[in-house]
Amino acid sequence: MAENLQADVLAEEIKSTVSKAEDQVSVASNWKLVWWRFKKNRLALISVVVLALFYAIVLVPDFFATADPEATEARAAFIPSQGLNFFDESGFHPWVPALVGKRNAVTLRMEWAIDASKKTYLRLFAPGFKYSVLGLFQTDIHLVGLEDQKSDEKLYLFGSDRLGRDQFSRMMYGTRTSMTVGLFAVALSVILGILLGGISGYFGGWVDLIIQRAIELLQALPTIPIWLAMTAALPQDWRPDQVFFAITVILAFIGWTTLGREVRGRFLSLREEDFVLAADLAGCSQLRIITHHMVPAFMSHIIATSTLAIPVMIISETSLSYLGLGIRPPAISWGVLLQEAQNIQTFAQAPWLLIPGLFVIIAVLAFNLVGDGLRDAADPYGH
Repeated sequence: MAENLQADVLAEEIKSTVSKAEDQVSVASNWKLVWWRFKKNRLALISVVVLALFYAIVLVPDFFATADPEATEARAAFIPSQGLNFFDESGFHPWVPALVGKRNAVTLRMEWAIDASKKTYLRLFAPGFKYSVLGLFQTDIHLVGLEDQKSDEKLYLFGSDRLGRDQFSRMMYGTRTSMTVGLFAVALSVILGILLGGISGYFGGWVDLIIQRAIELLQALPTIPIWLAMTAALPQDWRPDQVFFAITVILAFIGWTTLGREVRGRFLSLREEDFVLAADLAGCSQLRIITHHMVPAFMSHIIATSTLAIPVMIISETSLSYLGLGIRPPAISWGVLLQEAQNIQTFAQAPWLLIPGLFVIIAVLAFNLVGDGLRDAADPYGH
C-alpha cells in the first residue's frame, strides 16, 4: 500500500514538472527558445568562450602584450618561441625556458637557441610599458611579465621577427585589427542587406527591379580582381586608420548582396502575413511595419547569417593584407604579420612566424561553429 502511494506521489510530481516545463515553453519568447536550443550545442558554447577571449584582447591588447609591439632590436632577430609552462616542482609558478645567444663567427649575426636546463620565471599582473585602457585611465600592469624585471632575461612567447619585434605582442594588436575589421564590415553589410533587401521585397515593382539588377551585377563581378582594383586605388600616403576604414567599406560593399537576397525573399513571404496586414490596417507607417514587425520576425536568422559572414570578412582582410593590398605597415593585422613568412628562407629559419595563421584558423572555426549553432537553434522546423 505504501509503495503504491509513493508511486502515485512520484507520478504526480513528474506530471507537475512536465506541465510546468510545457507552460514555460508555451509562454517563452522566441529569443529564449533559441537560447535553450543553442546551449545544448557544447561546441558552440566553447566557441563563444573562445570568441569572448578574442574580443577581450580586442578591447585591451596592451594588457595582454608583453612588450611594445613596435620596439625593434637588431640583436634579437629571429628568437625562437619559448614554451609557456604553468607549474614547476613547487606548484603553480609560470616559467619559460631560458634563451641563449651566440654570435655566428661567419655572418657575425646573433643566433638564439632554447636552453631547457634553465628557467625564466614569470609573474602574473607584472609591470611593463604604460598604456591607456579604453582612453579612461593609464596603467602599466600586464597579464604576464618577467618575475625579475631587472635581470637580462628575455620573454618571447611567440618568438621575434627579422627586426627583433616581439611576435606575441604584435599578435595581440593584430587581433584587435583583424577581428574589428570583420565585425565592422559585417555590421555595415547587414545594414545594407536589410535596408536594400527590405525595400526590394516590401515595395516590389521598379524599385525591386533596380536593386535586384544591382545585386546580380555585383555578384557577377569576379571578387578577387575587384578587391585588387579597389584596394590598389587607395592612396599610398593614407594613414593606417584611413586604410582600415576603406577596407571595411570595400568588404561591406561586396558582402551585402547575399543577405540582401535572403531578406528580399523573407519580405516577399511576410508582407502577406496576417500580422503585417493587421499592422497596416491599424495605421502603422511602412517604416514601422518593416522595422517593428517584419525584421524582428526573422532577426535570429539574420544574426546566424551574420555570424557565418564574419569569418569570410576576416579571411578576406587577411588575404588582402598578406598580398600587400589591404592594411599596410605600420598598422598591424594578422595578414600583415603573415607577410613576414612569405619568404621561403625566412619560413625555414623561423617557422613561428606562421602562428598568426593558426589564430585565423581558430577564429574562423569558432565563428563557424557559433553560426551553425545559432542557425540550428533559430530553425523552427529543426526541433
